[in-house]
Amino acid sequence: MDILSVIGIVVAVGAILLGQLLEGGHVSSIIQGTAFLIVIGGTTGAVMLQYPLKVFIQSLKILPWIVLPPKGDPQAAIRQILEWSDTARKNGLLSLEATVDSVPDPFVKKGLQMLVDGTDPEKIRSTLEQEIGAIEHHDTQAAKVYESSGGYAPTVGILGAVLGLIHVMENLADPSKLGGGIAVAFVATVYGVGSANLFFLPVANKLKSIVHNRALLQEMQVAGLVAIAEGENPRIIEGRLQSYFAH
Repeated sequence: MDILSVIGIVVAVGAILLGQLLEGGHVSSIIQGTAFLIVIGGTTGAVMLQYPLKVFIQSLKILPWIVLPPKGDPQAAIRQILEWSDTARKNGLLSLEATVDSVPDPFVKKGLQMLVDGTDPEKIRSTLEQEIGAIEHHDTQAAKVYESSGGYAPTVGILGAVLGLIHVMENLADPSKLGGGIAVAFVATVYGVGSANLFFLPVANKLKSIVHNRALLQEMQVAGLVAIAEGENPRIIEGRLQSYFAH
């Protein structure tokens, strides 16, 4: 679990609510169903219009990554590759065939199978790098759904504010209805700016970082598999792979 994401959400929301209380306000005054509907509904509709269904669905699937990112331990991956390298040097590439079915990661499993099949090292590299690029592009597009939401939300919040003011103007003769319209106007702006800067944009950047790190891990795994195919010394392989995450 990424505990920093949980803490960040709690701190961001808590600071807003605490500030509201310290100013003498009430939490209930910034809870406004109509404003929430306008901002979140309008923003969701805008991004649904912008992106294909496949990308939009993928954006929902990867949202939990901000708290539960995909498992990926570079050091464990390096140890595994070095074990395969030792086995291949002692017993040949075909000795790795029994290992293929026990590999849980489909990407690594595909590369290992190509290695066992005696595929040319450059063919292994080009095939897997193409797959990395396709996966990274698809997931980056999904992350950009939240980036786009962060762009639309403040504008939709202003739209909600204008709608609230229209409601106020229509009921100038009835003071009892003015408060509700003014509340929607101001709270819609708060929801628009707040959701963009406290949720949508941070989520987009977090997801893009996760996608990039996963791609880097996969590039390291490809380099290891290719090095095994080329028969390199395990110690040289280890030094090369460690450099991917040296910093």
